[in-house]
Amino acid sequence: MINSNFYHFYEGIRLEQLDRFDRAILSLLQADGRMPVAKLAEKVGLSETPCARRLKRLENEGYIEGYRAVLSRKALQIGVTVFAHVRFSPHLREVSERFEREIQGIERIVSCHIISGSADFMLQIAAHDIDEYSLFMRDVLRQLPGVASVESILSLGEVKPFTGLPLL
Repeated sequence: MINSNFYHFYEGIRLEQLDRFDRAILSLLQADGRMPVAKLAEKVGLSETPCARRLKRLENEGYIEGYRAVLSRKALQIGVTVFAHVRFSPHLREVSERFEREIQGIERIVSCHIISGSADFMLQIAAHDIDEYSLFMRDVLRQLPGVASVESILSLGEVKPFTGLPLL
């Protein structure tokens, strides 16, 4: 059990400042970012104007970073998801920073995390099929600065897709 005096901090924002209406707004928008303010207000139990004010405040305070559409992997024929563990050599800050800059422009790399353990980075990569990933690995991934080795882990299926962040 967490002590009631325990505070969560994220970039200086205290989550305790979110009341039940704010949390409800955030939760509903994670499920449907295109929900009109009138419908949002109705669902959270506020009139439209106070709901719109709260929404604007949540955006201005950085709780909402943007709005996106969730695209269909199937419709886009993205049949392969790979998690690639990338190891570096040598471990130089300049090389790592160059790697991080270069991957920003590679659309096929869906996400990148700096990790602990035997690898330095974990990339999530989307490809149409295994042959396309193989070419990407050979011609792009292994050519990036500092990459000494790559361990590819193929996803056999997604059990729980990302649907939003928890409102702890």
